[in-house]
Amino acid sequence: MATAALVRETNGSSSDRDTLFMLSGIALMIFGAGLVLSNPTVQKYINQFGIGGLAQGALPDFERYLRLRNM
Repeated sequence: MATAALVRETNGSSSDRDTLFMLSGIALMIFGAGLVLSNPTVQKYINQFGIGGLAQGALPDFERYLRLRNM
């Protein structure tokens, strides 16, 4: 595996390993967003409302989440 080979080459350096995990997490998030955005239902809503309309619709829910989290 590439991960095990990288850890062996760097003699277990934690900063290299942390960087590898961070970059792989970012890659997985981008891949997941691509999977969601490739869904025909999601594409229909994006075309119907546009990006700005979706952001305005989600903003009240996000603010409510932040208020609940601060309690």
